[in-house]
Amino acid sequence: MNTLHTETFTVDGMSCQHCVRTITQAIQARDAQAQVQIDLTTHRVVVSSTLPRADLAALIHAEGYTVVD
Repeated sequence: MNTLHTETFTVDGMSCQHCVRTITQAIQARDAQAQVQIDLTTHRVVVSSTLPRADLAALIHAEGYTVVD
């Protein structure tokens, strides 16, 4: 069984609740148990998931957002 871990990303291009829903749904489609917290002011996305960091970043990028770090 994979271990739950928390990753923090800085993501450019997020501006509204649609962005929040889009990113959250993309991640939860791959990991239904993932917890996603997004702060539009700081451009931070915090994800608790079993998915590797690279996979999470790829999911965010696939939705049209730029993962800065």
